[in-house]
Amino acid sequence: MPVAGDASKPLPGVLRWTIGDLTVTALNDGYLQGSLDLVTGIAKEDAGALQAAGFRANDPRITLNAFVVTGAGRAPVMIDTGMGGFGGDTLGRVPAALAAAGVRAEEVESILLTHLHPDHAGGLIDGDGVARYPNAELVLHEAEAGHWLDDAALTRAPEDAKSYFEAAQKATSPYATRLRTVTGGEVAPGITAVPLPGHTPGHTGYRIVSGSAALFMWADIVHLPAIQFKRPEAGMTFDVDGDRARETRRRILDEVASERSLISGAHLEFPALGYVARDGGGYSFVPELWVAAH
Repeated sequence: MPVAGDASKPLPGVLRWTIGDLTVTALNDGYLQGSLDLVTGIAKEDAGALQAAGFRANDPRITLNAFVVTGAGRAPVMIDTGMGGFGGDTLGRVPAALAAAGVRAEEVESILLTHLHPDHAGGLIDGDGVARYPNAELVLHEAEAGHWLDDAALTRAPEDAKSYFEAAQKATSPYATRLRTVTGGEVAPGITAVPLPGHTPGHTGYRIVSGSAALFMWADIVHLPAIQFKRPEAGMTFDVDGDRARETRRRILDEVASERSLISGAHLEFPALGYVARDGGGYSFVPELWVAAH
């Protein structure tokens, strides 16, 4: 009888999905141990009640995923890289997952970053600060680069946020000569950048389209599925602009529910693929049906 892996026995979390001529593989990096103290915009008791109603612990585990797109004769393209070796025993599994997916780090042509928080960009480098993906170009929204990587960014950063700026600069430094900034539009064949500002200034999702099939990877629109689908006004303490993040979350949830879009997310519980349905005054997540043929 198969059993789920735990933090003491890390197993590569990999699931492939066919999108037209492309294959999108979800790479589970592990989880962040969270706390309801991270939730903003709603009462802590309400957040706890939603966690309990969703059969989730009062101190939530926040799943972390990255993705790799292959197929159609193209070199692999990654979306985010996970935390790398900086998150303790429960994180840092993307390299093993990527290998299990049959992709070598040196084959990766582009890394599309959703934003520069360490759980998304930390995996760009190894423990010695060397580029883990030696041939990859980085693609990043220009507002994200301006916020974190500008020469004066660290100086003007609040004291309690300086470590985030330092981590972003350290992770991207080995790629400085191959970093491309964008504002939207097609960033790789069949992949379009979708600005989702609020969580960070240049927070970006990516829409993957091949033929009539599409998948929208919405980055950090939702961190805690049991809470934020039901109560989209619930934010997180590390939202750079909480009001704008809430506005963006409401807009995106409404859009994907109306369009019945297939979506994935960095913090949706693995394998992180499904749909959004309206549910009373909020929403619910409907996982895609997985079968072995996929």
